[in-house]
Amino acid sequence: MCNKNQSIVVGFGMNEITLLIVDDHPLFRQGVVDALSLEHDMRIIAQSAAGDEALELIRTKKPTIAVLDVNLPGMNGQQITHQVTQDRLPTRIILMTGYDDVEQALHAALAGAHGYCSKNIEPQTLSRIIRDVAEGKFVFDNNVFSPHELDIWIEERMEGARRSYSEPGTPFHPLSDREMEVLGCVVRGLSNKEIASMLGISHQTVKNHVTAVLRKFGVEDRTQAVVYALKRGWVTLKDADTRHLE
Repeated sequence: MCNKNQSIVVGFGMNEITLLIVDDHPLFRQGVVDALSLEHDMRIIAQSAAGDEALELIRTKKPTIAVLDVNLPGMNGQQITHQVTQDRLPTRIILMTGYDDVEQALHAALAGAHGYCSKNIEPQTLSRIIRDVAEGKFVFDNNVFSPHELDIWIEERMEGARRSYSEPGTPFHPLSDREMEVLGCVVRGLSNKEIASMLGISHQTVKNHVTAVLRKFGVEDRTQAVVYALKRGWVTLKDADTRHLE
């Protein structure tokens, strides 16, 4: 009888889903941890409030799944996902956001995430998504996909996208590297003249880049562009000073 019980415990452990929870809002993060801790087949092995630390935890702890907020201090969720994919790390990423839309789900899929959902979902829905992802499925736009079905979904959404990716190597935002540099300067509140001087380009070139950013974001002015990018985690007020301007 004792040996039989021991084998059951070992078997359960083999199917356990280990989790890393990352969100810079302590109350929300603790709520996710508390909810998922009630699930018999899941175990929280680490949590974090910052992107750089989260990536290091993924590398050292190797959780089955990392549940990441899109908008994080330091590296954002999309960038972490992209790096995990590039490094072929085994952890599967589920991105969560307070600004849920199909375009953002597409960004997440292109970056290599296995799932994407809104922060206002029910705990049992998040648990179900985690189990689906642990089984090798993909969850986007409230749908569960096989790898082949996800490819079809991405292709359909890319066909319908109103903007193109200037830099295929960085699929977590729709801007080219130079446009991201200009956007970083805009976030800092620099004028077009100051941006031109800092980046060593003409005033007209800066205007062209700003116009391109507004068009790709579908907004009317610089302030709206900054808010749009900040909400989606493409830039942060903390690292805009240096990340694109060195």
